[in-house]
Amino acid sequence: MINIRRIDLRMAEQRKYEVIKKLVDENGNKDRAALTLGITKRQVNRLIRSYKEKGKAAFIHGNRGRKPSTTTPEQIRQDVLDLYRNKYYDTNFVHFTELLRNKEKIKLSVSCVTGILESENILSPKVTKQKKKRIKRQLEEEKKAAKDKKEADKIQENLVSVEDAHSRRPRCAYFGEMEQMDASPYEWFGGFKSSLHIAVDDATGRITGAWFDREETLSGYYHIFHQILTRYGIPYSFFTDRRTVFVYKKKKAPDIGEDTCTQFAYACRQLGTKIEYSSVPQAKGRVERMFQTLQSRLPVELRLAGITEIEAANEFLDSYINEFNARFALPVNGIKSVFEKQPSEEKINLILSVLTQRTVDSGHCIQFQKKHYRMLDGKSRQVHYRKGTKVMVIQAYDGGLYCCVNDKDIYALEEIPVRAEKSKEFDIETGKKEPKKRYIPPMDHPWRSKAFWKFVKMQEHHWDDMSDLPA
Repeated sequence: MINIRRIDLRMAEQRKYEVIKKLVDENGNKDRAALTLGITKRQVNRLIRSYKEKGKAAFIHGNRGRKPSTTTPEQIRQDVLDLYRNKYYDTNFVHFTELLRNKEKIKLSVSCVTGILESENILSPKVTKQKKKRIKRQLEEEKKAAKDKKEADKIQENLVSVEDAHSRRPRCAYFGEMEQMDASPYEWFGGFKSSLHIAVDDATGRITGAWFDREETLSGYYHIFHQILTRYGIPYSFFTDRRTVFVYKKKKAPDIGEDTCTQFAYACRQLGTKIEYSSVPQAKGRVERMFQTLQSRLPVELRLAGITEIEAANEFLDSYINEFNARFALPVNGIKSVFEKQPSEEKINLILSVLTQRTVDSGHCIQFQKKHYRMLDGKSRQVHYRKGTKVMVIQAYDGGLYCCVNDKDIYALEEIPVRAEKSKEFDIETGKKEPKKRYIPPMDHPWRSKAFWKFVKMQEHHWDDMSDLPA
């Protein structure tokens, strides 16, 4: 019994076969055949000889069935798929390629990695809408041809949705001209939601400040403001949303007026920084798109670093943001900077303060954060005020505590311990120590200006409306 092997030709090969077969069978014109196939007469003669020797099999391309020399080995392809599914999931393909090169020592191009993953219907979290529609059409065709419903459902699970891109607008001309600020609640690490506060320079796309906190808070924005002031200087303006951290509307008031200044806005005013607001996310598209990129990359980096606590995450941000800016931000050297000279650390510490209203008790003390404090003058002598006197506690950025009374006096606060450290009766004093002088801001400090006292009065009058202040 003769075993006849079936020979399947591709479209171009079949056309050559039909033209040469007809030429041989009918002893036709070789010049016409060469013109029809777009080849030379010499090549036609070669095809005729091959046809007479091998028949139809002569038209099969010699490289059919052979793997190209540049083909990625099957083991590496499988490693790439396993690493993405089990370790680097939710990573965009460009970032994933970088991780493969830096951490796994697998050197592949982005197009190669994309091809490997998309061959298994794994799409990037940042896939474009056009590509997503194309893949969906292919999947729908595969679903119709699928053998069972389970196979079709498995293909559909790999599709991911993407958000619409915000409209573009021109960048600012100078570095420091506008810092866009916002916070994003997200499961960045540890399996719980936390808020990442960032500031992004509009001209360069550089992240100028970043800080994690449990919620979107004044403290978080103060931390990134402190980073900007110490690293770059005083920016010309901030652009934010209408959070009560930045601006608030007085109850029953028709408009937002100048008397609704918040603590963050007052700190900006002291440094000469403008602050603008908008309730439209597209208005601050630079920072919104930055969060999309960070949500794709940063959780993976934090997970690989084994970070589960906020303190460790904030330490990690320092090195990560430097690498991130070097990779994505525009070079600062080619853009003029309009940051003003960096203020002194002492000035920053006192301007980035938090104000809280308290009342003097019967022991001539005040209670703050479940602790009792007494008021001391510059010579560490306690001062006394009547019970019920209203005071404004000022918590500096470094945690130092002061208070102001009667719109003119500023005192330092000293915590009263629950239990005395030493006994006058049983502990022998080796030498009498002079009381340590307490730092009190000088007369030319902004806290002693008329604008500050006006701000304090406004805070007292509108206290119920200031939801960004601590209880």
